[in-house]
Amino acid sequence: MERLSVAEQIEQGSAQTIVKPHGKRGQSEKVGRLKYNQFLLKRVLTEIKEVRNLQRIILNGLKCAGYFHFDTPLIQRLACVDQADLEILQLVFEAGLKGVLPKDIFKGLDPRLGLHYYDVTRRIVRMNKRLKAEVGELLFEKKGLKWSLTGFGFDTYNVAEGESGSDAHD
Repeated sequence: MERLSVAEQIEQGSAQTIVKPHGKRGQSEKVGRLKYNQFLLKRVLTEIKEVRNLQRIILNGLKCAGYFHFDTPLIQRLACVDQADLEILQLVFEAGLKGVLPKDIFKGLDPRLGLHYYDVTRRIVRMNKRLKAEVGELLFEKKGLKWSLTGFGFDTYNVAEGESGSDAHD
């Protein structure tokens, strides 16, 4: 049996021979398309984290130098998602430095919001997590069983309202 060249096989109409273009395989062909997409996604996510860390460093530098002040609407936009979060923030601010129990916050909330008493702590923790990710500061702190605003939170509200809550500086 004699060997035919590729050109002769194509001329004869042989379906067995497939002519591939010459060149190197891409990374997606080597490891698989899905694994390569996951690799790219992880790389993009780490780059986003690096950018957020750099942003946090710049904001802290500006804040320490006195050139950057947070205003209340910015903090509310970053930390609060809906009306329930805004009301929780306002009730904790009104409680002052002493803090307030989650069950007392729940009693002060509008019943039309449809929250349960255990939703209060969960929402406070989520607001803290959101603000920590964006700015690097915490809005609430726990004092025993009670929740209170941090110094950062009081400073933010004092700038906006000119005066703190009734007993904020006890």
